Amino acid sequence: MLSNRFIYIWFGLILICLGVLYAAVIKFLVDDWINLPDFSHGFLIPIISLYIVYEKRREWSKVIFEGQWSGLFWICLGVLLLLVGNLATEYFIMRLSLLLVLGGIILFLAGMGPLKILLFPLGYLIFMIPIPSIFLDRVTFPLQLFASKISADALHLAGIPALREGNIIQLANTSLEVAEACSGIRSLISLLALSVAFAYFSQKTFLKRLFLVLTTFPIAILANVARVSGTGFLAYFYGDSVAQGFFHSFSGWLLFVVAFFCLFGVSVFLSKFKDERSPSKSIDKGSPDHV
Repeated sequence: MLSNRFIYIWFGLILICLGVLYAAVIKFLVDDWINLPDFSHGFLIPIISLYIVYEKRREWSKVIFEGQWSGLFWICLGVLLLLVGNLATEYFIMRLSLLLVLGGIILFLAGMGPLKILLFPLGYLIFMIPIPSIFLDRVTFPLQLFASKISADALHLAGIPALREGNIIQLANTSLEVAEACSGIRSLISLLALSVAFAYFSQKTFLKRLFLVLTTFPIAILANVARVSGTGFLAYFYGDSVAQGFFHSFSGWLLFVVAFFCLFGVSVFLSKFKDERSPSKSIDKGSPDHV
C-alpha cells in the first residue's frame, strides 16, 4: 500500500493530466457561466465544494488510504462518456464524465474511505453544470404559465382587471409577457444550489437537510409569482415604462434575497427540533464496545 505522501503526489500528477484531457470541456463550461445568466452561479460551486473539503480535514487523520482497482472501471467509464459526448456534441455528458472520472481516481488511489468523505463535495459539483436545454425547456414553459395564472388571479383579487392568455397578462393600459427569463427558473436553480450547501452546514440530520432543500421549490416559485404580480401592479398604476425599468431588474435580486431569508427562517424552525441520537452514540467512550 502506498504511503499518503505518494498518494498525494500521484493524485496531483493525475489532476494535471486530467486538466489537459478536459481543457476544452472546462473552457466551454466557464464560457457558459459567463454568457448564460441562469448559470452564473457556477463560479461559486467549486469554491464552496473546496471549502467543504477543507471543513472535513479532521476526518483525514482517521481514514485508511487503500486504493481499489474498481476505481479503474469508473475512470474508464468516465472517459468513454467523454468520447461519446464529444462525438454527439453533448456537453452535459462530457461535463458529467469529469465528476465520474474524479470519483474513480479517488477510489483507485485512496479507496472507499476517502471517497465517502469526498462524496458530497464531489456530488455538489453537479450544480456547476448547466442543465440541458431539452430538459430546461420542459420546465420553463409550465413555470411561465403558472406564474402568469397566479399573478393574474392576484391582480383580480386586488380589483385590477386582468385577462390572461397563455403567458400574456392583458391589463387595461398595457400587456405583460411572462417571458422565459421571468419564469423563475433562474432563481430556482441558483437558490437550489445555495440551499443544498446551506442545508449541509446548518442541519445535522439527513431528513432535516432534505426538508430544507425541498422547501426551496415553493419558496422560489412563490417569490417569482410575487415579482410578476408586483410588475403588474406597477404597470397598471404607473405605466409599463416604470414596471419594466429599474424595478424589473432590481426586483429579481431583491426577491432572491427574500427567498434566502425564508430558507433561513425554515432552518431556524428546524433547529428547534432536537436531533435524535442513535443508541450507539450514547455508549461511554471507555466501553470496550466503543469504536
